[in-house]
Amino acid sequence: MQHHELDLLAQRRKRFYILAGLWLTIATILFFFRSVLLPFAGAALIAYLVHPLVTRLTRVQVRGHAIPRWVGILLIYSGFFLAVYLFFIAMVPQLYQELARISRDGVTFLNSLTPERIHVLADRVEDWLRAKGIPVALATPEEMRNGVPGGGVTVDLERILQDVAAQLTGLIRQHLGDIVTVSRHIITSVVAGVFMTFFILMVAAFFSIDAHAVVGYFTSLLPAEYGTDSQRLLERIDRSLSGVVRGQVTICLVNGTLTFLGLVLFGVKFAFLLATVATVFSLIPIFGTILSSVPIVLIALADGFQKGVAILLWIIGIHALEAYFLNPKIMGQAARIHPVIVAFSLIAGETTFGLVGALFAVPVASIIVACFDYARLKAQPHVSEASLEVK
Repeated sequence: MQHHELDLLAQRRKRFYILAGLWLTIATILFFFRSVLLPFAGAALIAYLVHPLVTRLTRVQVRGHAIPRWVGILLIYSGFFLAVYLFFIAMVPQLYQELARISRDGVTFLNSLTPERIHVLADRVEDWLRAKGIPVALATPEEMRNGVPGGGVTVDLERILQDVAAQLTGLIRQHLGDIVTVSRHIITSVVAGVFMTFFILMVAAFFSIDAHAVVGYFTSLLPAEYGTDSQRLLERIDRSLSGVVRGQVTICLVNGTLTFLGLVLFGVKFAFLLATVATVFSLIPIFGTILSSVPIVLIALADGFQKGVAILLWIIGIHALEAYFLNPKIMGQAARIHPVIVAFSLIAGETTFGLVGALFAVPVASIIVACFDYARLKAQPHVSEASLEVK
């Protein structure tokens, strides 16, 4: 009997070493080819996002037959490209008009910088600085030559603006010959981006079609005695990741819509452009919200202090709604991650992989936190999960 138990223990140890070697091989391959992992990570994320919708479509019966997964994926992709097409024909003209308006306003402002206009602006800035106790005199060239006492540091504002304009003109002339090269680079980048988008969608379709087979394959790389634990861990990761990924996408769409309504309601310029920026940046928690709010408030303040305060309060109300209603309802308790962990993951992801790293930081952090918490609860089975949750 004892000899039989020793044989079982030896076989179990052998299986463990073999599986550990397989995992080490996978980790080594991923490490050496980490530079090409980004498209596959994006494809896996897209497949995860559309998985619930594909599953629902496969439950639909057509003449007594269920819709295949590949047909469901094609239907979802068709809807996606239709939405993109409608966006381009309906929204892009508005976006172009607002960008053209920004250009016209900028040219008009530069053309209005006559010596008289600069003198008026200098007087206003000087009065404001003196009211704040800063002894700076913004003088014209004539005043500089006549030696007008400034009572502090004297700055030739007109000369500074002329020097800046001359430098910009020289820079444009210097790089005028690079326009063809820059245009070629832009066209190449656009073509490469379109190709990569279709490649990612294709890989995402493969992942989605064979989702159960992929999960089953990686589950088979775990010892059989850990089957129950692995299943529970996968369920925990799914709850956390679904809240973070699908919840954040839903919340960013809600934030973008409410931001656009507020901008239109308060008459802020470039409402569509600013709302689009807010929608995209909302995919990055915390920092994306702050970055997208700054230009909105600044542009509103340019039209008046009251308008700036009003739009700021509107944005604060949106994020209060997100924090106290949308996050608990859409993401759920299982997906909540402490803000310190979110901030750390965002900084670590941006430092390591740039903007793309910041986009993937929170989903990766949610997986790590789910694994960490599960291991922690397994090590302390007498402690309830609620008492260990970081608030």
